[in-house]
This record gives sequence, structure tokens and C-alpha cells, in this order.
Amino acid sequence: MEDYAVFRTPGTIHYGRKAFEKVGVETAARGKKALIISDKVIQSLGFINECENFLLEEKVESVVYLGVESEPTDKYVEEALELFEKEQCDTIISLGGGSCIDTAKAVAVVQTNGGYIGDYMGGKKLAVKSPVPHISIPTTAGTGSEATDATIITNTTNNVKMMIKQPAFMPDVAIVDPYLTVSSPPTVTAATGVDALSHAIEAYVSRRAQPMTDMLALSAMEKIVGSIKAAYEDGNNISAREAMALGSLQAGMAFTNASVCLVHGMSRPIGALFHVPHGFSNAMLLPAVLEFSKEASISRLADLGRFFQPNTSNLSDEKATDIAVEAVKNLCLELKIPNLKGWGIDQAAFETAISKMAGDALASGSPQNNPKVPSKQEIEELYLKCYDYKFTSENVVGS
Repeated sequence: MEDYAVFRTPGTIHYGRKAFEKVGVETAARGKKALIISDKVIQSLGFINECENFLLEEKVESVVYLGVESEPTDKYVEEALELFEKEQCDTIISLGGGSCIDTAKAVAVVQTNGGYIGDYMGGKKLAVKSPVPHISIPTTAGTGSEATDATIITNTTNNVKMMIKQPAFMPDVAIVDPYLTVSSPPTVTAATGVDALSHAIEAYVSRRAQPMTDMLALSAMEKIVGSIKAAYEDGNNISAREAMALGSLQAGMAFTNASVCLVHGMSRPIGALFHVPHGFSNAMLLPAVLEFSKEASISRLADLGRFFQPNTSNLSDEKATDIAVEAVKNLCLELKIPNLKGWGIDQAAFETAISKMAGDALASGSPQNNPKVPSKQEIEELYLKCYDYKFTSENVVGS
């Protein structure tokens, strides 16, 4: 790290069982009418109705935007912003996965600062005015977006996932309740869980890591490694869900301050061009990227290996690092994470897009934080490797 570091988090964080009940009080402290940004799945689970009732208890009105159907796009931002202004709302609540939260972040900033959300990419436009108060409530244990000052929005004109990071995008309040994640099906639990693990790992190995992020990243890795399979195998295991929710939150706080690396840089173009959800694409890439990076991060990946095999303190760092990489591969196998071929992406279309994807990955800046900084050619080679990557020497997951 440099001579000093900056560490940012939401102003208030509620976490643990029944934390959701605090949404009314927190919203009432900031406004009188909230726009709830969510999706139809969350509505069908009854969570929006619960949220509305908690708000009514505090005499807060609300209106709901349910247009988020996939990875967040600039169109969702425009639609939600139009509804916010039409209904004269004064606060925003995001309730759902990372797509809902990222959409809400964008609306909160653009509403007070104006312009198009893409204007804020790369710091071309700075959000100098305070955003609309935003209360973020995740329903998956994975993205950590409730505790980050970044949003990822797809530009529907050029199919580029815009990674936009400024302090103004940080939610005012994060409410993390494991009960809201119980409804996540095994496939979502697996993908978002490996996504959270990738956040913790990348924050820890990042060239921009710092002592505060190290502490959170290590704690997150330990919690996720120790609970992800239990949450996957039994979604009603509230103790495992609680550990995953807290691990995801900690990983989010870690990576927003230390930055992500090569996995995320390569993942965003796959999502933009082939519409693979962010959690899945990160999970598909993680093992191969760890193999690529491990020689440049032996001591740090060794710590991960010791979480997977706790009674190995006598092993060398090199051996513990090998354990880490193999354990992540086996975890993806056990959680039935597909490779890109198994997801159903056409090989010819994928190979045609590789040059663009590698260029977009580098342009995002994330690969430059990787312990081993790749060239464009090396990223292209990694994409090819990941297409039909074998999580073990004998099996291609999803084929």
C-alpha cells in the first residue's frame, strides 16, 4: 500500500437476523416517500409487501419499480429515475440482488447530479452533490454491493459493462438479514457464494490491499469457506446463511477499498456480451485466474489454502497455495458451477468476441490490480482456456 489509505463504508450497517425490520426507522429518518427498486421475483416472495408494511409503521409512503430483470442497464436507470421524479419521492430503497442495488445507486446519483449514468465512468463527471438517501437491502449473499461505492451498469448502445466508482455511490445504510437469503435456490446460492469468495480473495491479493481490507478479507474467506457448502446443501440452515451474509458483507467492504482484480475485469465483458449473470461468470473464471496468478501471490494464497485445510500450519506456503487453487476448483465442481461451454455460449461467437472482451477488460482497470498483471494476449489466452475449463482433470462441469 501507499503511505496512507482511505477506507469507506455505509454510514450505518444493520446485520443479523431480523435486521430487515429496521428499514422503516432508517427510511423515516431520511424522507417521507421512498422508491423501492426491486424485481418481480422479490415481489413474489412477499419481501416487498413486508418492506411496505415496515415503512407504513413509520408513516412513510412508497412506490415500487420492478423493471430490473437481469444485469443492470442504463435503461433500468432511466425508467426508475422517471418514476422517482414522477412520484416525487425523496429516498430510495434497493431490495434484491446486486442488479437492484446497482440500479438504485445510479438513480440516487443521477437524480441530484444530472446527466447520463455513463458520464460518471472513469471520473469524467464527478458527483459533487449529495445523492438521494439510499438504503440497500441484499437478498443474496454474494455481491456485497450494499457496502461498496461502485456500480456496474451496461451501456445498451455498445454492450459495455460500465464500472463506475465514486464515493457518492456508497449507500447511506446497509441492512443485511440472513432470513432474506433463505429463499435463494441452490444454483444462486452457489454462484453468489463463489462470487463473494472471489471478492474476498481479490481484495486480499490486490496490489491496493491495505491492513483494514486484509482484516475483512481474511474474515470473509474464513466464513465463506466454512459455510458455503452447508448453505448450498440446506438452504434453511440459518447459521450457514448468516455466516455467508456476513462474509459477503465483509468481502464487499474489503474489495470496495482494495479494488478487485483480473477475475472481475474478465467477467464484466462476458456478462455484457453473453448475458451471463455476474456471480456465475466470476465463479467460472476464478479457478483459472488463480492458476495464472498464484506464482505472484504465494504467501497470500497460502492463507486461503489453510482455511480450506486448517490443520496444515506445518506446510510450506507453496504447498498451501497449491491446496488453495485445487480446493477452489473442487468447490466449483461440488457446487455444480458450469464452465462457459456448459452455460451454453456458442464457441464461434465467443472466440470472435475474445479480442473485444480482452480490450474491455483492460480498459476497466481491474486487471492492473492483479498480483500478476496480464497482457492483452494473456487475457485472450485465459478466455480460451476458460471456455471449456476442467475443474478437475477428468470432468468438464456442465457438459
